[in-house]
Amino acid sequence: MRNEKDFNTIPVGPLGLVPLEGCMELGNKVDRYLVEWRRERENEHKTSITFSGYQKDSYIVQTKLPRFGSGEGKGVVEQSVRGDDLYIMVDVCNYSLTYNLAGHINHMSPDDHFQNLKRIIAAVGGKAKRITVIMPFLYESRQHRRTGRESLDCAMALQELVRMGVTNIVTFDAHDPRVQNAIPLQGFETVTPAYQFIKYLLRAEPDLVVDSDHMMVISPDEGAMNRAVYLANILGLDVGMFYKRRDYTRVINGKNPIVAHEFLGTDVEGKAVLIIDDMIASGDSMLDVARELHERKASKVFACSTFGLFTNGMKKFDEYYENGIIDRILTTNLIYQTPELLSRPYYTSVDMSKYIALLIDSLNHDLSISDLLNPTDRINALMERHRAELAARGL
Repeated sequence: MRNEKDFNTIPVGPLGLVPLEGCMELGNKVDRYLVEWRRERENEHKTSITFSGYQKDSYIVQTKLPRFGSGEGKGVVEQSVRGDDLYIMVDVCNYSLTYNLAGHINHMSPDDHFQNLKRIIAAVGGKAKRITVIMPFLYESRQHRRTGRESLDCAMALQELVRMGVTNIVTFDAHDPRVQNAIPLQGFETVTPAYQFIKYLLRAEPDLVVDSDHMMVISPDEGAMNRAVYLANILGLDVGMFYKRRDYTRVINGKNPIVAHEFLGTDVEGKAVLIIDDMIASGDSMLDVARELHERKASKVFACSTFGLFTNGMKKFDEYYENGIIDRILTTNLIYQTPELLSRPYYTSVDMSKYIALLIDSLNHDLSISDLLNPTDRINALMERHRAELAARGL
């Protein structure tokens, strides 16, 4: 895909990558790809003044986010960014970072990370040529609509970023992409990691037979149905869906509790099933669905989710794995992953750094990214290679 693009076009401006605290590990991986590609790239205009600063040892712009003893903070950009094409990366879910508040240790919340993002944009002071925010987990995306006397946090946050001068916002698997209607004149891209999920699943399960006789795609609820149907159509699989029966007379932890998961679809007995969703929060819904599928005699249960929050820890997932109810969990490295999670034998981390680097490289050259947002061709090519490998091994 990278080799098919024409990178001879003039960049929008010198590339600047700004991974904020909590996103440095992912940002460093993205930076390494960009450095390697631009060093290798044969470009006839490299010596032109319009390509000044095109090849660097690192594209990361040094920033700091110090705090006072009162907990107040500020953003500092430590080098000139005048005329740069900036890409600010932020992980609003990284709760591992702490700061001192009047002698107490405070863990950073999504609100703290969003405030830090605004501090860095403010520190840039309008000097950059263009600012793109890469926010994999969209801030307040679960509060995307109003159902009563309540705030519209996600829409307000998007509008605030635009007022501060942000041109483009890139996110992954937005809880509801229609929230972009809050900023209809700005660039807003919500990216799905469908190709990466299939690639890493086949790496972890090289003997997996992907056809309608041996496998199914499952949506754990109505909201994930579009993802499941898309993936099932590309892979040529049947699709099934669970819908949640809720008790609307009670509210627990901010939501109506689930009474039962009801299944719609064909028989799953003897088939490997792939559950696809945008996030695992507490994991209760995903585990309930896995248990239902296990009871219906599915041969293997794989769970794919863009964001693995695991807010209630890993204990219950460990139990389900030990009891053979769930076989593998795949989530991306777009948000913070605990050492506890990475150590689990049933867990596969899906690395998205190369994909993000390709998005940044393309956007910096003002190239279309529609082919990157639609992974159909890449998935088909991947499946052809996988089937050829199975045939060569007689499977």
